[in-house]
Amino acid sequence: MPLRFLYRPIFVLILACLPAVWAADRVIAASDDNSGVINDDGAASDDGGVPDNPSNVLRIPGMPPIQLPPGVHVIGPEGQPLLAPTDHSEGGPADPGPPKRPVTQSLSPEQKAKAAKAEALREARQPQPTHAALRAQALNQLFKKLAAASDADEAMGIAAAIERVWMESDSDTASFLMARALSAQEAGHLPLALTLYDKVLTLAPDWAEAWDKRATTRFLGDDLQGAMADLEKTLQLEPRHFSALVAMGFILEREGRDKGALEAFRKALALNPQQPEIRAIVDKLEVEVEGRDI
Repeated sequence: MPLRFLYRPIFVLILACLPAVWAADRVIAASDDNSGVINDDGAASDDGGVPDNPSNVLRIPGMPPIQLPPGVHVIGPEGQPLLAPTDHSEGGPADPGPPKRPVTQSLSPEQKAKAAKAEALREARQPQPTHAALRAQALNQLFKKLAAASDADEAMGIAAAIERVWMESDSDTASFLMARALSAQEAGHLPLALTLYDKVLTLAPDWAEAWDKRATTRFLGDDLQGAMADLEKTLQLEPRHFSALVAMGFILEREGRDKGALEAFRKALALNPQQPEIRAIVDKLEVEVEGRDI
């Protein structure tokens, strides 16, 4: 092989070693002057060989300490910092750098299907609202709309929707008997209707609408005391029952208890303001009752 091909790698090796040789030469020269280590400004330290800034000294086994300029970072072959800027003298841990984002693995279709099934099962095991809770929620919304109704026709439609919710029951048997009782009442068979209502209330004693319907039947049979007792039970279970309040007002007015009747009619109007016939009765009773007190 021609010798000229050997000169090039030797020359490159010499160039790579020049910085280390230069640094070693500076350290040796400083030691000959009894000055220890060369400072950042090129002056020798006079503290017995202790560098002015030991955090900027790179210590490599088998080599003399190397004083690094301020702010210099030691970089590895792949560009990663080998030493923290303030920890060169101790050979401390590498700078971790900015936190890395967790690696997200994409799920296979089978894994996605399994996860979706598990989520559906978890939701199915959650407590579900009862029918009574759903009815209460629906009634709350309907009463808000009833109070904000713009005219009597709109209020009448909302009131009908409220009454349909009141007619719902959790007992199919009670619902069947209620339908039979209403048919008997409309046909004028009041004793049969009362018997059926009694059976309904035995099955569903907390059904406010059943108490209200039996009160109507008793009122039609001139049993005002029994009707009033059923209306009081109705309002105990459902204080917003505007129909029961109106019926109570009529019974109290018939008995000459105008002050109580006025109070009942006012409560009914507060729940359902769009009742022109009840408003007329209230206006009349206000003059009679409150005018008489004056």
